[in-house]
Amino acid sequence: MDTAAVERFRELLRIPTVSRSDPAQVDGEAFDLFRATLERSYPRVHAALERELVAEHAMLFRWPGAASGDPLVLMAHYDVVPVVPDEWMHPPFGAVLTGEGDEATIHARGAIDDKGALVAIVEAVESLLAEGYVPARDVYLAFGHDEEVAGTGAPAIVQVLRARGVRPALVLDEGGAVVEQAVPGVDAETAMIGVAERGIATLRLTAREAGGHASTPPGRPATARLARAIDRLQHRPFPVRLSPPVRAMFRTLAPHAREPFRTLFRHIRLTGMLLARVLPRFGPETNALVRTTAVVTELHGADGENVLATTARASVNVRLLIGDTVGGVADRVRAVIGDPGIEVEVHNASDPSPVSPWRGEPWRRVARAVASALGEEVVPTPYLQLGASDSRWFTAISGHVYRFAPFRLTASEREALHAHDERIRVDVWLRGIAFYRDLLRLS
Repeated sequence: MDTAAVERFRELLRIPTVSRSDPAQVDGEAFDLFRATLERSYPRVHAALERELVAEHAMLFRWPGAASGDPLVLMAHYDVVPVVPDEWMHPPFGAVLTGEGDEATIHARGAIDDKGALVAIVEAVESLLAEGYVPARDVYLAFGHDEEVAGTGAPAIVQVLRARGVRPALVLDEGGAVVEQAVPGVDAETAMIGVAERGIATLRLTAREAGGHASTPPGRPATARLARAIDRLQHRPFPVRLSPPVRAMFRTLAPHAREPFRTLFRHIRLTGMLLARVLPRFGPETNALVRTTAVVTELHGADGENVLATTARASVNVRLLIGDTVGGVADRVRAVIGDPGIEVEVHNASDPSPVSPWRGEPWRRVARAVASALGEEVVPTPYLQLGASDSRWFTAISGHVYRFAPFRLTASEREALHAHDERIRVDVWLRGIAFYRDLLRLS
């Protein structure tokens, strides 16, 4: 174990850089402390690379290479989502280290999402600088501060780079990981490299009425009308289909699949619709691969228990499959609800990202780093990123944007993202550093 690297990582994990939708609720001092601690912990990076702050807290580093064209951009973000401490086995910002050997594990909010990648990137650069390494081409490190609230950091960095004429040959952000048995019928370890990501939108459903005392309710109060709309939406999910990245994933994994999945994957042109209909039965992740999803996340009615709500509202989080549009999704929701008395408003929306190629030198560069650092037995495969990330902004300046965190994650570790007991195994994190070192040396 590289004890010094682990201790640097733990120190940064202890800083509660929690982002919130309301900027007034953000502890800016925590973000300042994180940057100061990063500078103290990685002196070579801050001495050799040019650093600037963008949108107040986002960090953009430039590592000058032998040539400036076709640079590499490594992305991460250092903000984290809020916690409910009582739900955690260990203090969420304690960075508690448990176990020994292969079982040594760091427990902390941000251990995976996304300080794990950020600190691994900086560790890799610091170690290469110590060896006197100079990249063949410029390298940029783009570290956002408000990814979790779809904020301003990453878009502002893109504006800066675009104004300077920077066109990255390769952009790598968080996303897929090295997993086992994530795809039905496939037992091999797979590196799920996101070549695109679903779009995102919030739909606000609103029902209105005159209000009054709860002792004399109308036949269908606003809350009941809203509940009916939600029920209709729940019972009529979006249709299933296979997008190009998902088809490519199955073709790639066909040689590594058991029967009958091998045959199904190999003949995807004929079996695609059958697969699309079956995959939702295997769980939430495979369901999200084949359809636009919509789920109610917030509800609001009256302010008192004996008062009729004059306004009942629900927030619906929508994740759009490639091929769908925000406008089309909103129209379908209105049609499914079938009630002109329910207002449907669109907020914070973006369509699915463009699709990056899974062939060519940028893709092969990532695949080679996977093989050298994580194992030749790991199968790199294109993948549709299910969640949104800051990388979607970079598609405006690069046609090769990928989403992959070089960590081996179990199903339970993946489920802990944005939930309680987020954690990462120490040896997994250290191998992630090796991945970034190899990727940088392949520039």
